[in-house]
This record gives sequence, C-alpha cells and structure tokens, in this order.
Amino acid sequence: MEQICIRLVKLDILSTVRSLNRFHSVIRCCGPRQFHCRPSLFGSARTDLMRTNSSTSLKPRESDTVFPSSLRLRSSSGLNTYITAFRPPVYRVPLIIQPTREFHTSGRLRAIPAPLIWMVLKPLQKLMAIILGRSIRKWWLALPPNKKQLFREWTWRRRWHFVGAGAGLLFFFSLFLLTHLDESPITGRTRLLVFNRENFMELAQFTAEGYIEEFKDSLIAPSDPRHQAVEQVVRILAKRNQDIAEISSVPWTVHVVDGPTINAFVLPNGEVFVFTGMLEAVADIHQLAFILGHEMAHALIGHAAEQASLSHVVELFSLILLTAIWAICPRDSLAVLGQWIQGKLVQFLFDRPFSRKLEAEADQVGLQLAAKACADVRAGPVFWQQMEIYDQLRGEPTIPEWLSTHPSHQNRVRQLDRLVPEALELRASCDCPALPKADPRVVFHQAVKLLLDNNAKKQEMIAEEEKNEKPRAGVMLPLPQSPPVLTPGSQPQLGEVLATSALPQTLLSK
Repeated sequence: MEQICIRLVKLDILSTVRSLNRFHSVIRCCGPRQFHCRPSLFGSARTDLMRTNSSTSLKPRESDTVFPSSLRLRSSSGLNTYITAFRPPVYRVPLIIQPTREFHTSGRLRAIPAPLIWMVLKPLQKLMAIILGRSIRKWWLALPPNKKQLFREWTWRRRWHFVGAGAGLLFFFSLFLLTHLDESPITGRTRLLVFNRENFMELAQFTAEGYIEEFKDSLIAPSDPRHQAVEQVVRILAKRNQDIAEISSVPWTVHVVDGPTINAFVLPNGEVFVFTGMLEAVADIHQLAFILGHEMAHALIGHAAEQASLSHVVELFSLILLTAIWAICPRDSLAVLGQWIQGKLVQFLFDRPFSRKLEAEADQVGLQLAAKACADVRAGPVFWQQMEIYDQLRGEPTIPEWLSTHPSHQNRVRQLDRLVPEALELRASCDCPALPKADPRVVFHQAVKLLLDNNAKKQEMIAEEEKNEKPRAGVMLPLPQSPPVLTPGSQPQLGEVLATSALPQTLLSK
C-alpha cells in the first residue's frame, strides 16, 4: 500500500512539472501577448522539484515536505497572474525533465514575380485556346443535322440570356479597367496598369542577375575610364533629379559591357547597362547624358509595366478571337493562316504604335532630365542625325515607321527640335552655366554640307581629268576613291562618318 501511494505521488509530481514546462513554453513562444517570465522563480521551483540523490531510496524526509507552489508571472501589460496548486507531501524522487523544443524559422522563400508567371503561361494560354476551338469545331461537325437545328433553335430562344451575360461580362471588365487606371509620373498621362511597380522590381532583379551572368566575361572594370565616365553621368543625372521620387528611391548601378552593339538600357531597379559601341557612337558627354536620360526615363515612368499591362489586356481579347478562329475555320491550314493574320494585326495595330508612343515620351522626359543635369540639350537631335548617317553608310534599308517599334530618326529629330526651347528654359531655371553661342545642330549641318561640297568638287576634278587625259597603252588610270565598306563588325567613328564621300543630299533637307 505504501508503495502504491509513493507511485501516485511520483506521478502527481511528474504531471505537475510537465504542466509547468508546457506553460513555460507557451508563454515563451506566444505571439501578440509576450510574457516575460522570471527565470529565478522557475529556476527555484525546478531546483526544489529536481533535488536528486545518488541513492534510489524512497524514504521521506522532513526537509522535503510540501511547499505551496505559488508562481507569480508578470506580463508585458502589467497584470499579475497567479498559479497556485496544493500539493501533498513530496518525496525525493529522481526526475528527468525533457527539454522544451524551440521554434526554428526557415529562410524566406523568393516568390516568383507575377509578370514572370504571366510570361510563362502566355504560350500555354494560346495552346489551350487552340485546343478548345478545335474541339468545338470537331464537336459541331460530328453532330447530325437534326441536332444542329435543335441547337440553333435553343440558342435563338435564349438569345437574350446570352446578351445579358455578355453585357455583365463587359460591365465587370470595364470596372476592372477603371479600377486599374494610374497617372504617369512627370507627364501626368492616364494609363492602364495591371501589374504594379513592385512586381516589376522583383522581375527586374531576376533580369539583372541574368544579364550580369551573361556579360560576366565582357564587363569592364570600374577603374576603366569609360566606366568612370558613364558612372559620373548617371550620378549627376540622379543627383540633379532628386525631386523625382522614382529616381531618389532607386540605387543606380552602372555596368559597362565591352561589345560593338550600339545600345544601352536601364532596368526598373536602377541597373544601368551600356555597351562600348554606344560610347563610340556618341560625339560628346552631352549626347551621352541625353541617351542615359532617355533610358532612365523608361525606368522611372514604368514603361515596362505599362506595356505588359496593355499586352495582357490585348492578349485576353486575342485568346477569344483565336478560339473563334479555330472553331469556325473548316480546316487546320486555314486556322493557322487566320492565327497568323490575327497576330500581325495585333502587332501592327496595338503593340508597335504603343511602343513608338512610349519611345517618344522617353525622349521628352530624357531631354528634361538632361536639362536639369545642365547638359547641352541641343546635342540630342544631333545624335539621331548621326545615327541616320550611320545607318545609310551601313546600307541598311529604310523601314517605314509604321513597321518599326521606334520612331524614325527624322521624326525624332523634328520632335526634339520642338522640345529643345522648353528644355533650354528648364535648364536656365536650374542655375546651370551658360551654353556656348554655337549651336551643335548648326555646326553639324555646316560640317556635313562643307564635306559634301568638297567631295563634289573632287569628283568633278577627277571626271575632268579622265575626260581630258588620253590613256596610254598598258597604263591603268587611277579610279575614284569609293566610300569605305562597313562590315557587320566594324563601328565607324563620327569623323569617319563625316569624311565619307557618299552622303546623300537628303540629309541637308533641313
């Protein structure tokens, strides 16, 4: 009987200690109400409960008699909580207390940006639309004539139901568009934004890591003078435009890639990529400031998110039309042709005109950024005139503007010429030093005209010498010097461009 009583007491003590351990762990790991436990109280309680002896005897001692286990916990709110338990006489029992487990949090997972998910699912959506349309066509062709007639009659009887359903969908779609309208920074233009700026910041980080990995063997060291020049221009542009929140909130990082491509781009997260081909194409630091201002304008306005939003809406209507094409066309070959025509119509009626509109807006905002940075904004139109000459020297065919994603060089020059007076006023209001009286546009046209006149005179002299001089037998006459032939890998400098003899007179139409 005595042994049974002792075992009962032992079980009671074990349950008491385990309940204290559980309560202690709950208090330590609770969320909103964080209790600050007093270790000394719990330590003294555990010390009294865990007094052990090397001997395994269960003889009671007067010193180990009951104690009133009254624990006082102080919460963060200042309230006092009392836990009182009455215990029978306690005997010296060796106890093993299991340590409480701590909570371990794993590292934060990087969520895939919504635009990236949409880009991956875009081909799958087209495939599902094709399968759905083709299935509808096969189902309709497999129906007997009487069931087709019954289906037509059933559809006609419920025509108003379909009209109401279509009107409801149109209403909710219009409501969706109205709730996703946004105002463009700087220009104040109303636009549609389905994807927000934060989503594209995450996507830009993925894209920047991919570009850095791609160009890791071609990146120029920061100590290179070309890298320092680009970094200085970007730093000045960012510093002089700190009043724009989209510029001041982004850390700008410069990457110069050693490559012949005439290109530069800026990601929404401030990663600037400039190719050395662009540095060779610009004539001075003012043109470089205009180009970098143009690319930074794309990033701060959020043209990538805006273009993806419009593409997302147009793609939704395209999927409906694509399903109808594959359902109506009697053969797959006709359906493929209809799908190709639909893609070209979407491309030439929506995508490319909208891209040209964004490029023109970036030219306008980029000119303003360069003006606030005290650059000579008159050098902006000159750059596009140089690019026109460069394209003609390379023999590239002239593409109509409505087929291109960018405005033509001539239209860009005309637009920038209209914007230069306003940009000059903005520059003067920013306490910038005075510009030289010589206009770079006038100097460029005079230089081109002078070179063309000298080249025409030389050709006339050569023609007269060939006409007047009688060739001798076995003697070859010198041929007129032909313009340099540009290979795809060669990059002419501005001096080579101006010194070429085959410049057309149409460049001087201004």
